[in-house]
Amino acid sequence: MKLEINHVSKSFYGKTAVNNFSMELHSGECVGLIGPNGAGKSTLIKLVADILDPNGGEILLNGEKISKMKKEIGYLPQYPNFFHWMTAKETLTFMVQLSGLKKEELKKSIPEILTKVGLKDVGNSKVGTFSGGMKQRLGIAQALLHKPSFIVMDEPVSALDPIGRREVLNLIEEIKRETTILLSTHILSDAEEICERFVMIKEGTKIEDTTITELLNRHSENKFIVEITAKDQQWIHVVKKLPYVKEVEVTGHKVKISVDHIEKNKNLLLQHALEHKVDIIKFEINRDTLEEIFLKLVVQN
Repeated sequence: MKLEINHVSKSFYGKTAVNNFSMELHSGECVGLIGPNGAGKSTLIKLVADILDPNGGEILLNGEKISKMKKEIGYLPQYPNFFHWMTAKETLTFMVQLSGLKKEELKKSIPEILTKVGLKDVGNSKVGTFSGGMKQRLGIAQALLHKPSFIVMDEPVSALDPIGRREVLNLIEEIKRETTILLSTHILSDAEEICERFVMIKEGTKIEDTTITELLNRHSENKFIVEITAKDQQWIHVVKKLPYVKEVEVTGHKVKISVDHIEKNKNLLLQHALEHKVDIIKFEINRDTLEEIFLKLVVQN
């Protein structure tokens, strides 16, 4: 399976939502499309799902235009919209018949998929009685029932409470072993947990396409965190003037110190503290988190 997004753009009323966006997705990948609200994530997801048509560029699946390959795509919207008076089984039957599956196939497929998403025991219950997490799992079931090549998810857990969120994340972790996934989210901890690759989008434009390891190595600033006693606070003013110190942040008794060449200057900083008889309670090397890098790349720039 190969998905190609080639120089795709989409505008609404003169405002660009997706700008000359390109990326590829291959079999077995779980890719997180991450960015702040309004960055163009949902628009791009709908373009990939062939719900919207691009103003420019093209989207290909296995070399064919995406409009000809809709049966190969599973789509989970941010807010799955079901008829509350239908049962889970009736909902799946109704939705999948729209995809062209035969009734004979449904008899076997529906119990299997309800079991996979953890809804086997409530198949005959009305959707109106379901929690948010259960509805989202039913949404995943309808997206997977016709056995697509890959599944596209738009903010799959952003509207859920902690319990529902954990249920759906665990389910995504399971299904990604056998299904290629592209999901959008602004919850970085979720993306970090389940995705191997990240595509960052800002104002409709792709600004990063990388793995978590590469991202941290390229953008993370190595820092020391030094915890000192109250009597040593004066040392902070001295540290700020050292030639190899770039930045100093103070939170209570914790001092976060950014330096050039961390390995080279680690011993110099420790030696300097000892010379000034600083009582060091804790000393550690700290790397920027995914959230800190995200803020630098997407929000602050």
